[in-house]
Amino acid sequence: MRCFTRLALIACLSFVPLQAQAVTDVGDIGTIIESFVTKQFPDAASHFWIVNETLWDGDEMIVDMNAIVMEGRQTPPMESRFLLLIVEGRLRGSQSIPLDAAAECQKEQEV
Repeated sequence: MRCFTRLALIACLSFVPLQAQAVTDVGDIGTIIESFVTKQFPDAASHFWIVNETLWDGDEMIVDMNAIVMEGRQTPPMESRFLLLIVEGRLRGSQSIPLDAAAECQKEQEV
């Protein structure tokens, strides 16, 4: 019985690093958005972003998001809105859209 307990413990402990790696993989949505905003506004003093809506379709994801950027202490924050296309955990496209636009993240419908 003692050998079985050790074997079960080793199996459980070897599984934990695999789960941690999956959480911090390239496909982490927060990491993808943070990288996009940082590259989009490289001179920003600070920034934050808000996800308005997401749409999943298999391994594709469309993210409707706002980015709020402060370029300096004395300047007012600048708000921008983007649609991001993420495929297989990687950013494949982005589009800036007007803040007041009604973007609808819906699946394509065949006509």
